[in-house]
Amino acid sequence: MVAAALSAETSRAALFLAATAGNVLGALVNFALGRFAIRFEDRRWFPVSRHARQKAETLFARYGRPVLLFSWLPIVGDPLTLAAGLLRTPLGAFLVYVTIGKAARYAALLWLTPS
Repeated sequence: MVAAALSAETSRAALFLAATAGNVLGALVNFALGRFAIRFEDRRWFPVSRHARQKAETLFARYGRPVLLFSWLPIVGDPLTLAAGLLRTPLGAFLVYVTIGKAARYAALLWLTPS
């Protein structure tokens, strides 16, 4: 995204919207896996290890839904979104927190990238 912003071939607004939407859609996949496909957790293709899921559930239990603001973080983000699905977080609340967190990440990246 930074490289695309530096090239100035695409507007920053379009980059921001595309990156945020794509990342939120990816988080929705993990949410759906947590809600509907957890029975496949032992399969090799499953995106989150059992250990990572357990750590995410502990964080979720301790801090509640606002922890989803950190779903953009590497290593921690995917298990958090999976745990949200497992714990039956309402989809609306999930989307609000995840979108705010991911949008803030891309806004900061674009703000820090010179024009």
